[in-house]
Amino acid sequence: MAPATETTALVGGKKADEAEHLRRLKAYQGFAFFVTFGGYFMAHFSRKCYSTVKQQLQDEAGYSALVLSEMDTVFMGTYALGNVLSGKAGDTFRPTTVLAIGLFGSGLCLLAMNATLWLDIEGWSQSFGDMCILAIYFIFGFMQSTGGPVGTAVMGNWFCDKDSIKNRGLIFGLWTCHQYCGDVTAALCTAWVLGQGWPYWWALLIPAVTNILWGVLTLTLIPDPAEVGIVTDEVRVRLAKLEEKRAAMGGEAVVDEGPKPISFAGALKIPMVAQYAVAFGFFKLTNYVLFFWLPYFLGKSFEPVTANLIASLYSVGMMPGGIIVGYVSDVFGGRRACVIGTFMGCLIVFLAIFSKYSESLSAPALLVMLAIMGILVGGPNNIITSAVAADLASHPSVRGSSKSLGTVTGLINGTGAVTASIGLLAVGPLAEKFGWGAVWLYLIGCTSMGTALMGPKIYAEIFPSENSLDMKV
Repeated sequence: MAPATETTALVGGKKADEAEHLRRLKAYQGFAFFVTFGGYFMAHFSRKCYSTVKQQLQDEAGYSALVLSEMDTVFMGTYALGNVLSGKAGDTFRPTTVLAIGLFGSGLCLLAMNATLWLDIEGWSQSFGDMCILAIYFIFGFMQSTGGPVGTAVMGNWFCDKDSIKNRGLIFGLWTCHQYCGDVTAALCTAWVLGQGWPYWWALLIPAVTNILWGVLTLTLIPDPAEVGIVTDEVRVRLAKLEEKRAAMGGEAVVDEGPKPISFAGALKIPMVAQYAVAFGFFKLTNYVLFFWLPYFLGKSFEPVTANLIASLYSVGMMPGGIIVGYVSDVFGGRRACVIGTFMGCLIVFLAIFSKYSESLSAPALLVMLAIMGILVGGPNNIITSAVAADLASHPSVRGSSKSLGTVTGLINGTGAVTASIGLLAVGPLAEKFGWGAVWLYLIGCTSMGTALMGPKIYAEIFPSENSLDMKV
């Protein structure tokens, strides 16, 4: 008897009622959404909690500002590399196991960080304490990287029916709100801990425990409908390709071993993956500059409290951005490149206005402008790493024969993080030598470059041909 494979139970499913398979698929989608949303929520919850107690880590634990900065740098480096590796791991191994490892690892890293605080290792030996905290954050970056690419892959596995694909932008736009919900919860959690008069390390212990608990829940999630015998369109495409291969071999038996994980080279050969990966880096750079530098820039004209309040409107605008871009792109038949290009074009106009009038605008005007800019930046950033990645991974050249969504998402996320991190190095020198007007012009250039890289896809969506229609899901 031949060993069971991923689709052994599906070969006889040709006679099954398609409506029943669809019913079972739809019935499980809510749980898949909930668990993967919560997993990425936990990643941002634990990541942001650390940043909310930076002052306490310096004042009470004794870590220097340099070490805290090095922690951020180490985290960004391993997080960027981890995105690429995690995406590949999610396509190669059981995705929910990879997700759970990330959650367990994140929780253990925060527990280890708490242990260094409880034992006062920094006070006992500064060099050893610095080494320990940096080593923890080196590992933490890898563990945090699983949620995006692998979670997106699981979502893609379950939301694969025709209605879900038709509304993919809206579904993933709602799903990407996890990061903002996690960030807000982290701020509220820390405020509550400090307000209760508890030691600040509770703000690290709470996300550590919740990450581990969510990891246990994640292990119960079924990563692929095929595992429970649900026949999806993806499986039908795979079986059709097997039939074609069997016919080409003169009727010889062909063993169905399920889809193979795609290689990095294979993922980059999918049309537009490389362009989107680099374009996302330029868009992410614009986001990072506005996110990290706005409070500093606004602090030159406003009181610190007012400056932070005004800057927060940018983050608030990012949450509905993904939902708006996703929904609008669904309305226009999945033409996401056109919608993203339009949003980026509007952003360039706002950046140009900002470069000329930002230092003279009133607080109400800045609030409105930054909220709109948050929508314009957040929408494309959220959709590229979710719905667009799912579109790309569904290309006819790989559909039904390769597991590629995790790898594609990881490449886009990882490349974007590296590009943005390098680009951030130019902000300080530009502002110091040429003033903040030069920084906004720099962002206009980055946004324009990213949009230009999407030019072929935008053209194909506006003027579809037989070849470009093959690229559309």
